[in-house]
Amino acid sequence: MTVNPLFQPLQLGAVTLGHRVVMAPLTRLRSRQPGDVPRALNAEYYGQRASRGGLIVTEATDISAQARGYPGAPGIHSDEQIAGWRKVTEAVHAKGGVIFLQIWHTGRISHSSMQPGGALPVAPSAVAAPGRHMDAAGRPVPFETPRPLELDEIAGIVGQFRKAAANAEAAGFDGVEVHGANGYLLDQFLQDGTNRRGDAYGGSVANRARLLLEVVDAVAGVWGAGRVGVRLSPWGKFNGMSESDPASLFSHVSDELGRRGLAYLHLVEPRADQNSDANALDADAPDASSLLRDRFGGTVIAAGGFTRETASRAVGDGVADAVAFGRLFIANPDLPERLRLGAPLNRYDRATFYGGDARGYTDYPALDAAA
Repeated sequence: MTVNPLFQPLQLGAVTLGHRVVMAPLTRLRSRQPGDVPRALNAEYYGQRASRGGLIVTEATDISAQARGYPGAPGIHSDEQIAGWRKVTEAVHAKGGVIFLQIWHTGRISHSSMQPGGALPVAPSAVAAPGRHMDAAGRPVPFETPRPLELDEIAGIVGQFRKAAANAEAAGFDGVEVHGANGYLLDQFLQDGTNRRGDAYGGSVANRARLLLEVVDAVAGVWGAGRVGVRLSPWGKFNGMSESDPASLFSHVSDELGRRGLAYLHLVEPRADQNSDANALDADAPDASSLLRDRFGGTVIAAGGFTRETASRAVGDGVADAVAFGRLFIANPDLPERLRLGAPLNRYDRATFYGGDARGYTDYPALDAAA
């Protein structure tokens, strides 16, 4: 009998996985307020989705008060937050699961009402994101023009990531994922549509990649490279991102990350529309995993619009080593088992994705309950 490629073990840096179905990082905005503290409901949610040898990457987590960009997103910069996350890691480990904390700084994707002292959000350059965001009360507001970070402030950003990595270790995580994707601060430095700097962090591809690589090196200094992953979204447009030469940029970044011996590179495929269930996958979009896998040279996790069949094919064909699922994991706490059995899947309710209570969060039935 042929084993589905998704259910073969995988060595992920210093961690051994029992299968290759990964829970993608999913912003849910349900931390306890005030304080952005993970709570018992969050521990229940992650514990439900844990499986023996299965990797969970948490929702993006603020590395500092300045990094905050969404009301309800959790942090990892206070003792109370560390204690809250410890309950989450204990719930996942109790079921034999593996859990990495995704750490981020939202940069310009924030609002002054969420910033310390009501300051403007920071970014590489004074380029506002298009459209609207939300303020601290969750009300829609136009994006503000961010304040460019001064050159002597950048080491402090690296320090915030380093401290967040140390706090993640204190909270009992198995590793960390650096969020360099989807138009947040590190991605804003990478891409020339948002980075107009004329110093050592702007201009050339090497300069624009400098902050991401400094952050990765700092985090690896805490954890060791074998427990650090990086998420990128090559060719992605989310949050108003643009790049004049994405092939050169992301090839360089993949080369540099590959030299560091990281646990994995996590790639968001540009073909999928993250905000719609109606839009078809874009068949003409580049296949990031195919294009960058050899440049990185290590373990690649692919994400974006996968089904059981396409995920199995991607792993079986060697395009990716594992596949991360988002929306399907929201609605199916036992997704790996459902995929293994070919069982029916619960439908997700997009209206309950962001904020709220247990509805649409911990009340999706597992297979045994559904039966």
